[in-house]
Amino acid sequence: MKLVSRSAWGARSPRAQASYLASTRGVKVHYTGGKIDVRTEDDHGRCAPIVRQIQNLHMDDNGWNDIGYSFVACPHRYVFEGRGLHRLPSANGAGLNSGHYAVLGLVGNSGLTVPTDDMLHGIRDAIDHVRSEGAAGTEIKGHRDGYSTDCPGPKLYAWVKAGAPRPAEKEPEPTLRPVLDLGLSAEVTVPPGERVSLPWNVEYADPSDVHATGPAWFPKTSEYHYVTLATVVTGQSTNEKVKLIISEYEQSGANRITDRLGEDKIGNGTRIEFALSGLVWMNSQRSYRVDLVNYGTVAAVIPKATLRVVR
Repeated sequence: MKLVSRSAWGARSPRAQASYLASTRGVKVHYTGGKIDVRTEDDHGRCAPIVRQIQNLHMDDNGWNDIGYSFVACPHRYVFEGRGLHRLPSANGAGLNSGHYAVLGLVGNSGLTVPTDDMLHGIRDAIDHVRSEGAAGTEIKGHRDGYSTDCPGPKLYAWVKAGAPRPAEKEPEPTLRPVLDLGLSAEVTVPPGERVSLPWNVEYADPSDVHATGPAWFPKTSEYHYVTLATVVTGQSTNEKVKLIISEYEQSGANRITDRLGEDKIGNGTRIEFALSGLVWMNSQRSYRVDLVNYGTVAAVIPKATLRVVR
């Protein structure tokens, strides 16, 4: 549980210590009943100030000795310590506080009204905590159960009535695996009107052994690969075009099948920089190259280039 202690969230000292609570039948779930700024969902820095506002409201307007909740769960799965373990809450209603701990989900009746999965996990973390450390029983109820209120709101109450299940854990983001990291050790000249494949003679990484020597690489699997290609081209006259292309060839390299990803550049009399990236479908029965096509009337020179492929 990602517990935020009272001192960490800047709690005021209670006017008086809450009565000792030996055990409870379980937990009652609450919401704020007011507006929670929707930006709170993406900004954890807003959560502690809201908890402090709630404590001020309870102490200054309600006349309570402290914040009324046992714990508060925010949208980011942090659990703020309120009155804490074995202390009588005051949020459940007169005559009802000794029966259940009070756990607040930081949503309201406007603004942020739908609890995030992390908030539901946080509420469950708090419930597990009071069960294991605070002698709470197994009941999970809404504030409205036994008290005239709409709390904890329709979304949280529906979740409570469904048994307060933990949300399904999200699948981890897929990890991109490096396939190639290549470069050039010497400049490459592309004569006017010609198409030349870059000869990739510096091999920084080839963990899957898809590049032997020369311009081509040979994918081991048929799937999308993410390609990042950076080159510098010099020598082009103003208004003359060059094109950098990731091309698909037969495995033998005898024939070009198609161009997969490319970009045109128009010369301006100085160096041209390419920064080409994107998803490219690669077939394990084909080979692939980076070609430069020079549509100009003078030679184009590539002093440096790098190629990175991941999948």
